Amino acid sequence: MESRTARIVLRVMAGFALVFLYIPLVVVVIYAFNPSIGQRWPLPGFTLKWFSAAWHNGDVRAALLTSLVVAGTATFLALVIGSAAAFAVHRFRFFGQNAVSFILLLPIALPGIVTAMALNSTINTFGLPFSTFTIIVGHSTFCIVVVYNNVIARLRRTPTSLVEASMDLGGDGWQTFRYVTFPAIRTALVAGALLAFALSWDEIVVTNFVSGTQITIPKWIFDHIRQPRNRPVVNVVGLFVMLLSIIPVYVAQRLAGSGEGVVAMSAPAAEAAEP
Repeated sequence: MESRTARIVLRVMAGFALVFLYIPLVVVVIYAFNPSIGQRWPLPGFTLKWFSAAWHNGDVRAALLTSLVVAGTATFLALVIGSAAAFAVHRFRFFGQNAVSFILLLPIALPGIVTAMALNSTINTFGLPFSTFTIIVGHSTFCIVVVYNNVIARLRRTPTSLVEASMDLGGDGWQTFRYVTFPAIRTALVAGALLAFALSWDEIVVTNFVSGTQITIPKWIFDHIRQPRNRPVVNVVGLFVMLLSIIPVYVAQRLAGSGEGVVAMSAPAAEAAEP
């Protein structure tokens, strides 16, 4: 049993950690409504003019479109490759299986600067022009890991007896996947896709090394935050980036912790046996 003092200390420490993490984010949100270019406290007033300025900024809109294209495409590639890798590692036994898992996890385990340098060297070696395509390739390297982790974790929690029962009762591979396997992993797929999108959306380290002259939203922020006159618009763009990062991460966290997949697949399991 924990003493009352220990519980109080733990709560105080948890509160301090939350304050330490979120005060800088709150400051950015507050300054997005600052009517003055200079950052001072307390704010001299309240305004929405910087939101209009950000929206009518052609560079911001172009960077937004590039970021959405990159994040969407990288997420799609991560879903296809990460899911296929998870099924291969989970369903089959082969030489080097553990090595494959290690290699898949390595890009996100290594420091981002190391991965970025490796990608930059590879692109230069093959003589590829730096473009949106190279950004997508760079982002896919760590997005695949997120999808792979979510899918293989859900597959390991899924009873294999249901898959075997479906096939024993006459369900072919497609029916078994459609009515048994897919309902079991669909929340993991959505969670992995949302996390992959969020990671790609606000990635800056790898982007700087593989983008060339292409500008994404995080790169636009990085380039303009050092210019005091652009800082109010940077705060607005930063607020938008935070919102579009927090929402998918929150939804992914709720989905990843749900047991919907295992419950949902039990009902159509019998239907999978229909020829």
